[in-house]
Amino acid sequence: MDFTYPVNIRFDCNRCGLCCGDTKQKTRHILLLETEAKKISAETSLPIPDFSSKIVDKPPYAYEIKKTSEGKCVFLKDNRCSIYLLRPLICVFYPFELKFDKDKLLHIFDFTLECPGINQGKVVQEKDFKKLFELAQERLG
Repeated sequence: MDFTYPVNIRFDCNRCGLCCGDTKQKTRHILLLETEAKKISAETSLPIPDFSSKIVDKPPYAYEIKKTSEGKCVFLKDNRCSIYLLRPLICVFYPFELKFDKDKLLHIFDFTLECPGINQGKVVQEKDFKKLFELAQERLG
């Protein structure tokens, strides 16, 4: 596995829901793979257009989850994810992101400081990043 990750970064989700919607500083784009949209649709009995919009310019993603009038994910209920076990890869990764450096042919884990859970809790271990990396490989084919 060719990836790097931030060493000695701590993270503990405080369930604030910040990652599930827009903020004054950022418009959130909760992107879905085609397979994720189909799985959510099958499990919730909702047609894909009821909870997402088709996108064409962000491969490998095919859809973007719709938001409420407050700018929150339509699946956020009482500040909790109502599809937690089905949540998209982008949500599983947050506050981390996996980028690919074409020059170095290397995947790089990065993180956002907007998340209040960063630098809280336990150190995220290499095995944790390895699990995320394997999940990305699995879902992205």
